[in-house]
Amino acid sequence: MEVAFVAGFGPITRDGAAARAFWEGGLGIPLEEPAPGYLTNDALDGVKAFALWPLAQAAESTFGSPSWPDDVPVPQAWVELDVASVDAVSAGVAELAAAGHRVLREAAEEPWGQTTARLLSPEGLLVGVTYTPWMHATASTD
Repeated sequence: MEVAFVAGFGPITRDGAAARAFWEGGLGIPLEEPAPGYLTNDALDGVKAFALWPLAQAAESTFGSPSWPDDVPVPQAWVELDVASVDAVSAGVAELAAAGHRVLREAAEEPWGQTTARLLSPEGLLVGVTYTPWMHATASTD
């Protein structure tokens, strides 16, 4: 599988009002609600870096100790990795399944036109292997 780019990334929320207050009110990221409870900003510039950050390093950076505090929820998020085509979504997920990774959802076209399959990473990250047609550059015919 060849990942073309990170199509999206964000937290999985449990308290929508608190999340909106933090991301929109606190950080100033304008959010729209195209579906009930689903808040998005599709105009924010993309990911400039993608890193696998060990929890011990995140804890060290945040709390000064390699141990994550028991009274603080362990961070979780989602990431969508876009591939070159709809067929590449199915092929990529087949590769991951053949390597022993558990597929939570096979490739399917979403109502908005994105093709998505989902897995859970060893870190608890909800991973989408996707093809998002409007995010791919097209050759200009001008």
